[in-house]
Amino acid sequence: MVDSYDDSLDGEKSKSQVKRELHALVDLGERLTTLKPDLLAKLPLTDAMRRALADAPKHTANIARKRHLQFIGKLMRDQDTAAILQLLDQLDASTRQYNERFHGLERWRDRLIAGDDGVLEKFVVDYPEADRQQLRSLIRQAQHELAHNKAPASSRKIFKYIRELDEVQRGLR
Repeated sequence: MVDSYDDSLDGEKSKSQVKRELHALVDLGERLTTLKPDLLAKLPLTDAMRRALADAPKHTANIARKRHLQFIGKLMRDQDTAAILQLLDQLDASTRQYNERFHGLERWRDRLIAGDDGVLEKFVVDYPEADRQQLRSLIRQAQHELAHNKAPASSRKIFKYIRELDEVQRGLR
């Protein structure tokens, strides 16, 4: 006797699995309603989806909002969800991808402050739009602050600058 039913045997999805997938699309659509318009412009969305997302803030009543989110979920079936999820994972601070990117930027900052001109050259190769003059100035200030046990204000500025460069390169800005 078989203890559990295996979906992979017949190749069809169960009704429960279809419902879970549709609820996931509604949840993804709800996450899209919270994005800024400039980020939405970078996503591969259909015109109908863009209009629905633009109309989302107009629906303030609970049932109207719920109904509109269901409509957005229906429109999500025609979207490239993999590309959308990839962008959202880069923006969501709770994801592994975001944390890896963040730690990589911290390593760059630490290497720039501790390193020599060779590290700066490697950085400029990876981020060609970087302003060497500004970066050198910030690095010197950070090294001075580190040597005199001052607050790491320049170190924070370096990280902010590196993060902005990374976001521009990834198309997040």
